[in-house]
Amino acid sequence: MIQKARANAEKLGYNNVEFREGDINNMPVADNVADVIVSNCVLNLVPNKKKVVSEIFRVLKAGGHFSISDIVLVGILPEELRKDAEMYAGCVAGAIQKNEYLNYIKGAGFQNITLQKEKAITIPDDILSKYIPEGQISEFNKGETGIFSVTVYAEKPGKKSKNRD
Repeated sequence: MIQKARANAEKLGYNNVEFREGDINNMPVADNVADVIVSNCVLNLVPNKKKVVSEIFRVLKAGGHFSISDIVLVGILPEELRKDAEMYAGCVAGAIQKNEYLNYIKGAGFQNITLQKEKAITIPDDILSKYIPEGQISEFNKGETGIFSVTVYAEKPGKKSKNRD
């Protein structure tokens, strides 16, 4: 993926981006070096989400921001459904409650937290039927329980540097 990202950046003429391989729990960069961090469907696969959010805060410059797309839950899914390998491949098994997810971001010290996108993800009835009695699937789909794709934007407090590269 890093090779692909570098190739895309070169093709598009972006010479002010950098891609590194590393442990998201301990990013291989110094404090306060990044203007922007972008992530897509990663945090929900990491066991210690709070640690990752604190790493993002550490790495961003004052006034820097992130945009993270991820999967979150609202309500409680049946445990068997969460553990289903098909759901893991779809980034659902590691998802946490939306409020908990947003609280990690707020707790790390971010400001101007904005939910830029929230879209419900529909679980196919053939998967639901493995875990929920047939007569309850329709009720489940109408309930408050759900899986959502979200995009969250937030900023690290402070003034943006005028020396942007």
